[in-house]
Amino acid sequence: MREKKYASDISRERFAEIELLLASVRRRTKPTTVDLYEVFCAVLYVLRTGCQWRFLPSEFPKWQTVYAYFAKWSKPDEHDISVLERALKKSGWRGPRETGAQRTADAIDRGRAEREEHGHSRE
Repeated sequence: MREKKYASDISRERFAEIELLLASVRRRTKPTTVDLYEVFCAVLYVLRTGCQWRFLPSEFPKWQTVYAYFAKWSKPDEHDISVLERALKKSGWRGPRETGAQRTADAIDRGRAEREEHGHSRE
């Protein structure tokens, strides 16, 4: 259990409300070796800060583990809603709706569209 708390963390009580939902995605081939609460808080940290996976603070589980859970939790179901979206909504978490990387990509796309609109395309 880590000693440092981050602004993006949720309480263990809130996490208890969504733990079964998050655990339902995992295959039951071997016992869990990581605390899902810590993994979820690491995902929240990335969503809040927009940092790259490799730059997760060392207090969290390994970035590869966190990313693997994020990928599983992010897969949409038949209603096009992911377990992560449900968990975020149910937990009441209010973070940015996009990561720093998404904001950067959006800014690049807007700049490209503006250049094309004004006839400054590279072609």
